[in-house]
Amino acid sequence: MSVAQLAGGRVPTFARRLAVRDPLLIAAGIVMIGILAMALFGPLLAPYDPNQLYVGPVAAPPSPAHWMGTDDLGRDILSRVLVGARPSVVGPILVVLASSLLGTLIAIVSAWFGGWVDGASSRLIEVIFAIPGLVLAVLAVSMFGKGLIAPIVALSIAYIPIVSRLVRASARQELSKPYIAALRIQGVGSFAICFRHLVPALLPAVLAQSTVGFGYAMLDLAAISYLGLGAQPPASDWGVMIAAGQPSLLVGAPEQSMFPAALVVVTVLAVNILGARVTTWAEGADR
Repeated sequence: MSVAQLAGGRVPTFARRLAVRDPLLIAAGIVMIGILAMALFGPLLAPYDPNQLYVGPVAAPPSPAHWMGTDDLGRDILSRVLVGARPSVVGPILVVLASSLLGTLIAIVSAWFGGWVDGASSRLIEVIFAIPGLVLAVLAVSMFGKGLIAPIVALSIAYIPIVSRLVRASARQELSKPYIAALRIQGVGSFAICFRHLVPALLPAVLAQSTVGFGYAMLDLAAISYLGLGAQPPASDWGVMIAAGQPSLLVGAPEQSMFPAALVVVTVLAVNILGARVTTWAEGADR
């Protein structure tokens, strides 16, 4: 097949149909690709050293030399935004991965064994769920010191109940289906049933919850850094940049806070849109 035939074939046709039917999904996907590219290649794309002082005028507006302007110390905001994308995105990803894996494991064990195992895990989940994630993160920082490691661990623990409750309900529903009973009668082992059949069936629900959790984790970590308990200056974490640029708002130079805050909002919206679509597709597949 030639390149011309491929250009007019199924892939472009599918893309055009998807763009017409769900342009919001296309926009969210493009935004996430851009954010992930910033997280991966931000330090290579930064035109200046993000911590170099007075590379330009202090608190200057956007210009051809500094596309997002400069901050109150003359540092290039674009460079700081690009470099700060990595910790701002990787942190929530780590929270989501840890909480999803542990929450799914607890939910499957609880639904499979039932009885006192289910009761004990439910009580443990309720205790963790009673403590707000942000409060737990602040307590972790007070015990282990400032930085991103303690808040990431604390938020990972705090998000486990949310994943576990959702997955446990879905797992109990899936285990009640006839094909699970048929597999047991055939002598298929518990491990094989859980990881070959149950986990793939639960994956859409886990992915949907993970996308929502990513948005909450990004907001929580940005808030912790904003409060001065997470990443510390001169780090170019987006939460740190928002806090550092707050005094400049009073003198009519909002760029230092505006651009990282806008990126946080846009990233959370894009992830939530993708999560909503995953949920819709999962519900359609179940039907």
